[in-house]
Amino acid sequence: MSEASGTANIGVVGMAVMGSNLARNLASRSGNTVAVYNRSPERTRKLVAEHPEAGFVASESIDDFVASLQKPRTAIIMVQAGAGTDAVISELASRFEPGDIIVDGGNANFHDTIRREKDVSASGIHFVGTGISGGEEGALNGPSIMPGGTAEAYKTLGPILASIAAVAEGEPCVTHIGTDGAGHFVKMVHNGIEYADMQLIAEAYDLLRTVTGRAPAEIASVFETWNSGDLESYLIEITAEVLRQVDAETGKPFVDIVLDQAGAKGTGSWTVQNALELGVPVGGIAEAVFARSLSSKPEQRAAVQATITARPSVVSVDVDSFADDIRAALYASKVVAYAQGFDEIIAGAAQFGWEIDKGAVAKIWRAGCIIRAQFLNRIVEAYENNPSLATLLEDPYFAAAVASGEEAWRRVVSTAALSGVPVPGFGAALSYYDSLASVRLPAALVQGQRDFFGAHTYKRVDREGTFHTLWSGDRTEIESAPSTH
Repeated sequence: MSEASGTANIGVVGMAVMGSNLARNLASRSGNTVAVYNRSPERTRKLVAEHPEAGFVASESIDDFVASLQKPRTAIIMVQAGAGTDAVISELASRFEPGDIIVDGGNANFHDTIRREKDVSASGIHFVGTGISGGEEGALNGPSIMPGGTAEAYKTLGPILASIAAVAEGEPCVTHIGTDGAGHFVKMVHNGIEYADMQLIAEAYDLLRTVTGRAPAEIASVFETWNSGDLESYLIEITAEVLRQVDAETGKPFVDIVLDQAGAKGTGSWTVQNALELGVPVGGIAEAVFARSLSSKPEQRAAVQATITARPSVVSVDVDSFADDIRAALYASKVVAYAQGFDEIIAGAAQFGWEIDKGAVAKIWRAGCIIRAQFLNRIVEAYENNPSLATLLEDPYFAAAVASGEEAWRRVVSTAALSGVPVPGFGAALSYYDSLASVRLPAALVQGQRDFFGAHTYKRVDREGTFHTLWSGDRTEIESAPSTH
């Protein structure tokens, strides 16, 4: 490998699976010549040797890599989030010139992206935090792409990203999300929704198996049927494939030989943490994150199981009708999860000054990403009809869909409780819906308690103003300045 001056219009740093697949995707599209670089040159050599058709411009030093890029230089970083990303940014920023573009395509925390963009832009270099969804397959064949950064940078970067993005109904699954950390913020929320979607599907499987007594292969057939209707999605599709898989060694269903401890990375937790900071209730997403955490506590699970002498008997149901109920409950709960995710996007945009087109976000999630689904077309339509929706649950289609499944949803949650089957996702989603639907909430009592022990004040339903009761005195009410606590 040797230096080639200014021959590549795009470069990729980091030749692990995601980076090498993205580089191959870029190279396969007409008009792109791709420079590649990895700190350990063996990976670069291996990629070039295995894919000579790609015409990669390979470098073994960062200086040669930078020299191989046409101006304005554009480089996509695909390395592990954290210190590794900062190191590569520093190396590139010290060599790039004003107008050049550094793209972080990893799963970075959007707060880090805001900081990095501020630091890098001070020297006139564009920094674009970009969410890329679809895993290894998406990186190779077409992901959903969520770039942030400046509009000026997107003029150069947009056509390149559009050339490699997944396509849904003739449109590339990429859009300029907003400035600085907007792209990574939206990718974070995408992953939070993904957690909820997966948990809800897992709960549906558990109910079908435990309450209706169906075997995994039979449940696979149920999911295949569901995948031909309004639940059609990538996750439903792969669930059927996983459930139909048989372990070659034991002959048992694959799902039965997998340890029931689910792993997690940072983005699900970040979604919940930032929702708390923004004051956005995302209980369905949070319960999905917590369910993975609980599954990975074998000592606690064993300790509780050791104290139990008997578990509830499974409630007797009509197998087919209960399966229909589960399907309705899954759809209603899914609507809630997406509604909560978009609520967080709206709140984040307001907090950080981003102009995010919710309908455009839903469009780019229709293909390439993990949560791709037919359902997303309905969200696109909802925001096209009313960009100012207070919640997706007020859109006429979604309101009707949830209302039509409400009785089934309640039957599923109550049957699960009586049968001892945990459904934190279904239950949290139903409680969220009931909370929004309740004319009066017990929050009035909570506010009274807060005023009693901490003089946090309250408002009245019958007149304007902020009030406090003298609980330690004669319990008369006085008008007060609003509490800041």
